[in-house]
Formats: sequence, C-alpha cells, structure tokens
Amino acid sequence: MKKALTLALAASLSAAALAGCSSNNGNTPEGNTGTNSTTNTTTNTSQPSGEVVKLTALITKHPLTQELAKMEWLQQAEERAGVDIQWQEVTADWDQKKGALLAGGDVPDLIIGPNAITDADYAQFQGLFQDMSELIASDAPNVRKMFEEKPETKVIASQTDGKIFGLPKYQRFWPATVTRQYINQQWLDNLGLAMPTNWDELYDVLLAFKEKDANGDGDANDEIPMDFAPVGTGGFGFFHPTVLLGSEGITLTNSSGQGYFLEDGQVKNFFVDERYKNLVSFLNKCFEAGLISKEVFTQDYTKFQSVARGTGDKAKVGFTWGWEVTDRFGNTLAPQYASMSPLKSSADSTAQVSWDYDYDTLNYGVNMVTMSAKTKDKSAAMRFINELYDPNVSMQVLFGSLGTNIKDNGDGSYAVLPPTDAAMDPGTWKWTSTWADNGPMYISDSLNLTLGSDMQSVGKQTEPLMPTVDAIDKENDVLPSMFIKYSAADNSTMGLNNTNLMNLAMAKFSQWVTKGGIDKEWDGYVKNATKTGLPQNLEIMQKYYDDYKASTK
Repeated sequence: MKKALTLALAASLSAAALAGCSSNNGNTPEGNTGTNSTTNTTTNTSQPSGEVVKLTALITKHPLTQELAKMEWLQQAEERAGVDIQWQEVTADWDQKKGALLAGGDVPDLIIGPNAITDADYAQFQGLFQDMSELIASDAPNVRKMFEEKPETKVIASQTDGKIFGLPKYQRFWPATVTRQYINQQWLDNLGLAMPTNWDELYDVLLAFKEKDANGDGDANDEIPMDFAPVGTGGFGFFHPTVLLGSEGITLTNSSGQGYFLEDGQVKNFFVDERYKNLVSFLNKCFEAGLISKEVFTQDYTKFQSVARGTGDKAKVGFTWGWEVTDRFGNTLAPQYASMSPLKSSADSTAQVSWDYDYDTLNYGVNMVTMSAKTKDKSAAMRFINELYDPNVSMQVLFGSLGTNIKDNGDGSYAVLPPTDAAMDPGTWKWTSTWADNGPMYISDSLNLTLGSDMQSVGKQTEPLMPTVDAIDKENDVLPSMFIKYSAADNSTMGLNNTNLMNLAMAKFSQWVTKGGIDKEWDGYVKNATKTGLPQNLEIMQKYYDDYKASTK
C-alpha cells in the first residue's frame, strides 16, 4: 500500500493506502486459471427504468490522484448504477473539514475513503448515517458475496448491535508491513561507511552524509541526511520515525497512530512510555545536528516525495522510510538505495527488536464507504456501492481502468500494465490514475491477475524486515483493532479522550524534536496526558481485547 496513511485514523487503522505485493512476490495468484472467473462471478444490479438519480459524494483521495472525471471505469460504474454523482474531492486537512461537516449535519449522500468516517463518529453523531443492513440484503449482491466468501469482512463492518454504517474492503495481495526503511547505499560506498545497525551508528552515518559531500557533486551542503513523511495533528501514520520504537521492543500495529499498542497481552500507549521519550530525544539530537530536513514539519506529502527523487541522477536524501523503492525515489535513483533491517537502539541493547505489523490493515480496510441517513434515494446509492464491489470494477478501483492500466488477456486473466510514461514509476501511476488503496473494493481470491513490477519488487525489499516480522508474537503483541467493535457509548468516550490526547501529544512531538526540552517537561507532560482520559481508554480497550480473545478461543 502506499501513502494514504497520513490520514489520521490511527486508533482503528487508517488505511491506509499504498501499492503492494502478494506473498508470492507478485506471481499470478492461485485461483481459477482457465476460465474468466471475474466475468462469471460478477453481479451487476442494473438501474430500474426511469431517470438517472443524482447523488452527492465526497472522497478523501491522495494528492497525486487525478480528477475523478478522468476515470473511465468510474463513469461506467455510475452509468450502470443509474446515477449521476456530484463529487467533492478532498486531498488534505480532512480531520479539520470533517469536524465542521459533521457538526453541521448536512453530509453528502456518500463519503468514501479509508475510515473517513470512524466508528467513533458513528457513535458521536447518531442518526446522521444510514444503517445499510437491509439495503445490502436487497440491493447489493456483490457485497453479500464478499461477506460470504470472506466472513471476516462482515465482522469488520458490523457494530455491536449488528448495524452496518460503513463497508470494508479486501485487496488480498499485500505484505505484512507498509513501511520499509531505506538508506542510500551509493553514499555509504562513496564514504566507505558500513550499513548502520543501531541508532548510534545511524547518527554517525547521517553526520558523515551531512559533512562529507556524500552525493559527490562538490557541494557538501545539499544533502538531507534524514527525512520522514509529514506528521498530522491527529496522530502518526506510515513512513514516520515512530517505527524506530521497534528498536526498543514496541510492536506497532497499523502505525499505532494514536499510540496504542499491545505488549504481552496488555494494551498500552507509547505516548507515555519512556521508550518514546528515548526516541524523541534521539530525533532531537539528530535535528539539532542538522541531520533531519529543516522542512520536515512544514512540507506536504508531495514535497516529501519529490525531494527524495533528487535531480537527474543526483540524490538528495540519505535515510528515510517508504513503501517501495521506485515509488519513494523514482526510477532513476532507485538503484542507489538499499532496504534495511530494523535497527537496535544501541549496540548493547537486549530488547527484542520489532517493527510495524500491518497485514490485516493492508489487505482489509474499515469504513471505506458510508451513506447519509438523509439520502433521498438510498436504493440508488446502494446500487452504486454494489458496483464498486463488482470484482471487475474493484480491480480497476485499485489499479486503474481496463485498457490503459490493466490488460484483459481474453482468457479470464488480467495483467497490470506498466505506466504509459516510462519516466513514471508504477506506484505513482496507480495513485495518479485511480482511487487505489483509498477505495472500497473486493479483490476476490479467484481473480487471476499478474501484478505490476512495483508490487513484485516490494516483496524483495521486505526481505530484510522479515526475520523481525516473523518473530513477532502475533497472539500477544499485535493489537487486532480492526476486529474489535466498541459500544456507541465507549466509542464516544474514547473518541473525545483521544482528541484531547492528540492535541497535547502531537504538539509536543514537533516542539521536542525541533527545540528540545523533553527531559525537563516529561513528568508534567505524562501527568497532563493522564488527564486527557488516557487511563480510561486503556481500561476500556483492555476489557474489549480480553473479551475478543476469549471469544476466539
């Protein structure tokens, strides 16, 4: 998956989004190979005779994604459903815009995007969104088929009372983690440096990158030793330095954006953990030495990506995080970079090193599409939603239109095509062409699809992480957030508490990294964090986690 992740929905799985690869390194998936299983299993609900129904919809999409009017598959899906949708396309600041939208109560007929409307929102704004259970039964055979073939998707969709306000996705091909850690191997070679294995060695390498003209262009001041993705106000996401908490034994789940993680069966929050303090202190040390981009807290995601792609064959960034090497650095610079193993915090650390575990989040998604309770023609809205879950359409939701982005081999099999622009990497092309990971979809296990080169290569780039990922205790150290549903009252309570916690913690993070002061302020900060309702949230989450574990035994 790639990048949608900086949308803040960390407590319950952003989605994230991103390009990806299957565990079989992108080879044609197992399934029906001799017949057109996609065509044979597709169920379209054609519109009733009569006028085209006009709907409104909002989508949270990636900044790279082109205007929806240019997506041929989308126009066709609207036509088949008998709807004409007026779209609002949001590419930034959704958290702030959502607050005003929900408070006003006048929401569009459909809202699309990974957890764009959360369970906490449903709880806080009761009556604003439609329970789609009956509509699914009457107007959504493709959704019903997903529920039948992947029962866990119905679990993800259903509230504790059985109501369904948001529908999930399943996209099948993705690996166990979103974030890979990259370093410029050519710079290491130029300076005769070894691959760092811990934070101290990383600091020394970054210092050398800064001071010794690592890219060899004669200018010792144009290198950016470290860069990471823009950090929002609602929590952390993917490609952030919080993955280094794994160096101290913390296993993140779906980036643990609002700090929650599981350790030995206990729900904890790293924002009040001494190990988080250690990480922030290390980042401040790096920032004060000029080793982190000066624009790290002001740049947007597009700038974050473009800077790493340098100029021509001259790289600018030494160490960073990303989804896939060509996606992060472009086709020209990608060969300079190596994917790294997780780092220890120090040479003598005895902590069991961990990483960010995202398999469920990458292959599933929560609350991908929501319907307003005020929608006048709910049947028409559901017909359109059903189109998105058509296997043939879902493939195009993820990779782009047939003909330009996907080849129909004519024998029931398909292949993701390379970009029409040879200078563009496949991941960027996907995110430019379509909704990609931000869209509702059901990629059936029977779909015979050969993945693109980026999806295949990401498996190779994940190999340095896999010994660590494989060693994670999935039963006791991975928080199964997606499969745990809270009551409306508890969702509301946790949502308000998390808002208070994020208002405190995220402001302090940027302040401490850029200006220091964490040692002096830590004790007072922890006391203030407890006043946000964090202990109450931990108690609620522990109870639901324990109940979930008991129910799965």
